[in-house]
Amino acid sequence: MTITATAPRAAAYRGRLRWWTELPLIAVVYALYSGARLLVRGDVSGAVQHGADILHFEQIVHLDPEHWFNRLFTDHAFLGVPADFAYASLHYIVTPTVLVWLWRRRPTHYRTARTWLMLSTLIGLIGFTLLPTAPPRLLTGHHGFIDTMAQYGSYGWWGSDASAPRGMGDLTNQYAAMPSLHVGWSLWCGIMLFRYGRHWTVRTLGVIYPLMTAFVVMGTANHYLLDAAAGVAVMGVGFLLARPALRMVDALYARFGSGRAAADVAASGAASSQAPSTSSAPAPVAATSAASTTSTAEAVPDAKGSAAAQDGGVREAGRARSASAPSVPRQSPARGDRDDVRGEVDGDGGEAGAAPLPDGEPAGHN
Repeated sequence: MTITATAPRAAAYRGRLRWWTELPLIAVVYALYSGARLLVRGDVSGAVQHGADILHFEQIVHLDPEHWFNRLFTDHAFLGVPADFAYASLHYIVTPTVLVWLWRRRPTHYRTARTWLMLSTLIGLIGFTLLPTAPPRLLTGHHGFIDTMAQYGSYGWWGSDASAPRGMGDLTNQYAAMPSLHVGWSLWCGIMLFRYGRHWTVRTLGVIYPLMTAFVVMGTANHYLLDAAAGVAVMGVGFLLARPALRMVDALYARFGSGRAAADVAASGAASSQAPSTSSAPAPVAATSAASTTSTAEAVPDAKGSAAAQDGGVREAGRARSASAPSVPRQSPARGDRDDVRGEVDGDGGEAGAAPLPDGEPAGHN
């Protein structure tokens, strides 16, 4: 019952959401994401100071695991190289893949999930603009961080400019560490996989992916722990705003799009009225039904007549038997009748074989 109820609902959502409108919308948000990152690239000194302040605060509260993860990845290439590949690629592969998966498999949840992701990204852009922050790898040398992307750059397509391909470092902003949308987007992907995945492997990936991303961004010295925490907070705010934003969009559409919808309905009604009528097609079926009804009506009187004839025959046979049977004179309520009755009673309780008295003969006494 659940499947039959969900299928029409999913079809309705697919009817409302068109890929040729979704792709431009996502492209616009991504363009804003990239553009806002580039807006703050010139404020290098302020970004470096913000990064140093974040690291200093973490050291005060003893929450600075970045050094330990960074040394682990730089000392062991079998950890550092896969981490660099993950940082440079998964952020741009897994998120669109999950979006397409939701579109295809969970269309009833796609709109809310997409809005959640977009709003969170826009909030992150505000953070990039208002608080440009240098990642740990771009701090001065006395902080002790090593850029693993530069150390293992010969293994991949990236250079020393974060995850950008070699020669394309000018197309990225390296001072957009706060908040970490690598962690934020991976958290969104993990929640989607865990919540809507049916197989246990999909749900397990939903748990592993955001945790792995958090370790990778700190081990490659691209983000601080507070960057990761800010990415989680941004996704939380986006989640709270997603449904109210959708309700507002629906209200605006209902207010300003009702005229166009009414015109579409009127046009479809006019087209249906001009279509050729096909009501004469079931005529043979109606004729067959009428013939069947007529034959049935004719058969009913025959059955009634046959039943009446049988009833009359039974009555005639009863009259014939009554005429052939000997007539028994009706006795008056005299003493003889009473004696006959008494004799029958006595015969039942007396000797067997006692003959009944003739009609009208007085009964004797012993």
